[in-house]
Amino acid sequence: MKKKEGRNFFGFMVKEEKEENRGSVEFQVFSFTNKIRRLASHLELHKKDFSSERGLRRLLGKRRRLLAYLAKKNRVRYKKLIGQLNIREQ
Repeated sequence: MKKKEGRNFFGFMVKEEKEENRGSVEFQVFSFTNKIRRLASHLELHKKDFSSERGLRRLLGKRRRLLAYLAKKNRVRYKKLIGQLNIREQ
């Protein structure tokens, strides 16, 4: 299967950085945010797709918990991440 490149919503993470830190909280939040935005655009077209809506809610919960963890452990990294992803009011 051919891997799609260049479909990311954000260009701030360099490819080498992505491959090295796949387990980091920042990368996980980044990938959840990409999936959330993709699902949100899907749900705008398909309003009655309730299984995708459930998946979106699960991803939102996972991202929320990871961000809460990061905010508790390292406030500076948290502020930097939400600023780069533009996901919360600062």
